[in-house]
Amino acid sequence: MKVIGGVLAAVFVLLPVAARADGLWDLYATLQTKKFVDLTHPFDGDIPHWKGFDPMTRKVIYDYDKDGFRAELFCHVGQWGTHLDPPVHFHKGARTADKIPVNQMLLPLVVIDVHRQVARNADFVLTLKDVKAWEAKHGAVPKGAFVAMRTDWAKRWPDQDAMQNADAQGTAHYPGWTMGALKYLYEVRHITASGHETTDADPGLATTKDDYSLESYILGIDHYQIELLANLDKVPETGALVSVTWPDIKDGTGFPARVFAILP
Repeated sequence: MKVIGGVLAAVFVLLPVAARADGLWDLYATLQTKKFVDLTHPFDGDIPHWKGFDPMTRKVIYDYDKDGFRAELFCHVGQWGTHLDPPVHFHKGARTADKIPVNQMLLPLVVIDVHRQVARNADFVLTLKDVKAWEAKHGAVPKGAFVAMRTDWAKRWPDQDAMQNADAQGTAHYPGWTMGALKYLYEVRHITASGHETTDADPGLATTKDDYSLESYILGIDHYQIELLANLDKVPETGALVSVTWPDIKDGTGFPARVFAILP
């Protein structure tokens, strides 16, 4: 019994060491010294959204005085506020929100800053040249990264008209990606996902004509994107991590997301 007791004692002594052996708790302690930046817009009833969606409704169904607690009923489309677009959003039978593994939710964050170009031209589109310029400055976009396009369009929030920026003829003018940039990022650099501050990956000149070919491309190659990001002006172009999360909704075709960056 003494031997067994000694072995058991040794096991119990070793457990704390084993728990720290891979350094994750030390990593957590390190992360807690870093700055966290929320990249998510709070959402409510009538916030900027894609032109085809109705506003969210919100109703209190139980309340403190009568029931002792409060519960609310929310009704909104999946693509509401800062949100996830999984592959199935555009492609029948493709991956749904619950099929995206959690190891694709903590990623290196790359921010390609084109806000000055957008300030001069609302119809600006991010090209392969812009990606190459980022790489010339910072090195190759890392495999598995989340690449965000910074346009500062989020500063127009929560004004729907300012976000859509339509002219008298109803043509929307807001920035977007190009196919050349996206194909390079996904097919050459093998990134995991991308995101932007506008309601669409495609620029306003295209979406006005119901052309969503860029979004269809991203989702069609089995990747996800995040739309309506916030606070990209508060994170560096390289070196940060991003956490991208959403509810584990079965067969979900989209849902509001919570996104935050951890700065180096």
